[in-house]
Amino acid sequence: MIDEFAKDNLHERLRRDRKALLWKLDGLCEYDARRPLTATGTNLLGLVKHMATVEAMYFGEVFDRPSPEPLSRWQDYNGNDLWATEHETRDQIIEFYRRTWEHSDATINELPLDAPGHAPWWPEPYSNTNLFAILVHVLGETIRHTGHADILREGLDGRTGMRPEHEQQIDEEARAASCAKIEQAARSAAAFKA
Repeated sequence: MIDEFAKDNLHERLRRDRKALLWKLDGLCEYDARRPLTATGTNLLGLVKHMATVEAMYFGEVFDRPSPEPLSRWQDYNGNDLWATEHETRDQIIEFYRRTWEHSDATINELPLDAPGHAPWWPEPYSNTNLFAILVHVLGETIRHTGHADILREGLDGRTGMRPEHEQQIDEEARAASCAKIEQAARSAAAFKA
């Protein structure tokens, strides 16, 4: 009974956070969805493409249920899943992610939490794993990259939140006051430590 509760709970959280990641693209022009927003090139559409690839590998290859999507082999990984080429449309990448959800959800639904799997890119002895560990791992990756997306989107237009229903009107004055207070605290602490 606890296994089914844990599986359902983790799976529902994964579904929630997948949607949150996609929401970060809503309303953005093509350039802002794709452009590098950090020194390493992290971008919003690339995060979606990356998570589609991550799910396809973990819920596919690990359980010998290969994704119907063509994927790079883990041995050949070169970061191409972290950005969108000019020939890949936003819709193509979003649909790739949604199709991957279907494949991942089928794996999660059909296998028990203790179903064995093998992640050859993980070091021994961790490469022999199970659905529970993979579900926790992918949920963690999804949460992490959705957090990245949240920060990137805030930098673009100030929009924050997990879902549209949680979005609040941006109060520029309150944000500026809060930032000024935090800046002052940082400066005071730095001066005190010097």
